[in-house]
Amino acid sequence: MLTHASIALHQADRALATLVITERDQLTGSLGAIERRCVTLLALQAPVARDLRVVIAVLRALSHTHRMGNLARHIAVMAQVNHPNPMTCGTVRPALARMSLLASQLAADAATAIEHQDPLSACRLAVPDDELDALLRQLFNTVRGGNWAYGVVPAVDAALLGRYYERFGDHAVAIAQQACYLTTGQLPQPTAAPPASRDALLPP
Repeated sequence: MLTHASIALHQADRALATLVITERDQLTGSLGAIERRCVTLLALQAPVARDLRVVIAVLRALSHTHRMGNLARHIAVMAQVNHPNPMTCGTVRPALARMSLLASQLAADAATAIEHQDPLSACRLAVPDDELDALLRQLFNTVRGGNWAYGVVPAVDAALLGRYYERFGDHAVAIAQQACYLTTGQLPQPTAAPPASRDALLPP
């Protein structure tokens, strides 16, 4: 979904953006079905030990996956309604393009981590996630700098897009952390909240 949303944004492809929005609705339905299965297992099977960890990990991953779907949809909506969109602003295009690639790869790596139950996967995902954070800071500095010549609305749109990609990556890392929980039973350590001054006007 995120890959399609990013392509729609880069190429101003409204039809592809519409497909992403439809896919988000389908994703929501699938996640709801899985959540109901988990609740049924808890109620009727009373799983213990590792089986219980599997159900808990799935429920946590569902929450993060739902948010990732919403973020992909946000990007698709921007591709639909914003013409010209922020990708026409040459100074932010490279950063946003790199962020889109990193975020999509993080999602694929998180899926692999869960599939193979790799307890070290979250550590490996931390490197590209840190690059996403650095690119977001670079993006903010660009749109707030004295050389920005594209106006207020494109600046806000670019900042929002950067934030969407950055948050998408964070959720992918959180899903990968469930692989560690599955194998070791250790809960992921909470991360520090971002500075309020940076994100006060941006969505979670």
